[in-house]
Amino acid sequence: MINKVITNLFSANKIQAIFPFLDIIITVISYFAAYYIANLIETNYFVFTIDYVYMLLLIIPTWTLLLKMMNISDVPRTRSTLSVLFKLLNFNFIGFLLIFLYKHIFDLHIFSHYMIISFTVVNLLSLFVFRLIIFRVFKYFRVNGHNVHNVILYADDKSDQFISDILTYKEWGFRILMILSESDKIREKYGKRVRILPDKISIKDLIKVDIIDEVIYCKSTVDENRIHDLIQACEEIGVIFRLQSSFSPMSYANAYITNFNNVQFLTFSSSPRNRFALSWKSFMDFWISFSLLFLLSPFMLLVSVLIKSTSKGPIVFKQERVGLRGRKFYIYKFRTMVQNAEKMKARLIEMNESDGPAFKIKKDPRITPVGRALRKTGLDELPQLFNVLKGEMSLIGPRPPLPDEVEKYERWQLRRLSVKPGITCTWQLFPNRNDVIFEKWMKLDMQYIDNWSLKADFVLFFRTIFSVFRAGGH
Repeated sequence: MINKVITNLFSANKIQAIFPFLDIIITVISYFAAYYIANLIETNYFVFTIDYVYMLLLIIPTWTLLLKMMNISDVPRTRSTLSVLFKLLNFNFIGFLLIFLYKHIFDLHIFSHYMIISFTVVNLLSLFVFRLIIFRVFKYFRVNGHNVHNVILYADDKSDQFISDILTYKEWGFRILMILSESDKIREKYGKRVRILPDKISIKDLIKVDIIDEVIYCKSTVDENRIHDLIQACEEIGVIFRLQSSFSPMSYANAYITNFNNVQFLTFSSSPRNRFALSWKSFMDFWISFSLLFLLSPFMLLVSVLIKSTSKGPIVFKQERVGLRGRKFYIYKFRTMVQNAEKMKARLIEMNESDGPAFKIKKDPRITPVGRALRKTGLDELPQLFNVLKGEMSLIGPRPPLPDEVEKYERWQLRRLSVKPGITCTWQLFPNRNDVIFEKWMKLDMQYIDNWSLKADFVLFFRTIFSVFRAGGH
């Protein structure tokens, strides 16, 4: 568990969330370092007056905006060091021009032109070195199997180089689960390293059986109807679809350009894709969970004593659930039922009050007195903060289903697995949530995914806290 927590702490999303702030801190340090360097040239000429303060106050919001607009703070998987340098050169050149304009627009006579040059050079070098360090850290983690995307490739003879690159550059963080191809060349060259299947096989069956994050179409010929079906199949359950853009005759409103090394792809995603906001969600998940566990540890110890002293069995109940794109993990809860609750479930199946594959009974005879109080307040979910620390769950998101529930899902309902499951979500906050019909529950989760924002998550988080004090659960 400790390894998972450490890996989650240093994941791309956690670091990316604080990247803009680190960049601004580095920029401020660069500003004073540039002044120090310029001052070495001629001490009497470079005097730190109010003009230098005004310029710094102009640079901070300007750099914040430029970093956001030019996506400088992103952590790319496949971008080369040289391309990162060119992007920073472009960024700093624009910054150089803006500082020059600020000097004359705001009549900052004392602010030296030499300082502009010195700051531009120092800022460029410091941001570039910072990125080299960060990228090397991420490459190390990806090479060792962390933050990896599982992909299916549609390939032909001309896809050889692209496949070779993915297999060679493990630091990109892509794991080829299988290649769908009719090419003898691809089969002969990669058949011993990767599972190769005919490309006529149903993608719907593959996505349902395997844990797939992305489907990549890199064949040199494109059947528009086939691509349309693939996009629809992937969007339906929230799997990312990429189409090499140089081969595409198609245009879609929800498509955006991404790069694999020097190859451009049209990417289609039906799940939230605001990188900055998603990074902040991941960052806040970790640190809020860590803080809550620290603050609530005495209370959780008290609950543990109550559970152990009033009924037989373990304090924490572990149960297999289904997470992001079908990944299975064990969810943690305070035990609220008798020790043999799972065995009793088969005898109570006829009492199920849920209209779908979920199993729910309002007055479940398996629940202990302490467990009933915990469920009423929702405090039985507190150990799931450890799941959040491990990166298996989020604070806010659709509840993780049981494997046997997922097997009974209709195809459109699988899209709720396209985001990390959460401790609480819209459906959880209904006063009588067990009365909500299964289809409405699923649609509420889809609505959450389609309209996700940080603001909505904050609202749900504070509504959950209010719900705990109101004790509105079952």
